[in-house]
Amino acid sequence: MPIGDLAAMFGLAPHVLRHWEHLGLLTPERSAGGRRVFGPGDVTRVGMILLAKEAGLSLDQVRRLLTDGNRDMRGELYREHGERLRQRIAAAESALAMIEHAAGCDADELTACPHLQAKVAGLVGGLDVRGGAHPPGVGDQLRQPFE
Repeated sequence: MPIGDLAAMFGLAPHVLRHWEHLGLLTPERSAGGRRVFGPGDVTRVGMILLAKEAGLSLDQVRRLLTDGNRDMRGELYREHGERLRQRIAAAESALAMIEHAAGCDADELTACPHLQAKVAGLVGGLDVRGGAHPPGVGDQLRQPFE
């Protein structure tokens, strides 16, 4: 199939497939006239590239996964990427907890929230910037998700 047809299958511009070919991710056959001709294996490969990118892998990582048959290398790359994803998920969960707390905070101003002040204090080496918008005892429970 021509490059435009394959690109359209995935909602991509043809230049994306040309770029991937340049990087070694795709190796299409050529017609007698020199045009790229893609087959079923290329359809699968483009789908795999897109899935890997969706999982956060770089194009260089995808190339290594698709071109190196070494199972150990693939396993190590997946494990390392999985750990980075877990760290990003933990950071996102902490950010979500902070946002959810801020949305229900009783402080008149965001900067007066003792729990957010405690978070800031942690960023600046323990400087005490806390106020007192929440009743005693609530701070420990609400601050927990941020640490």
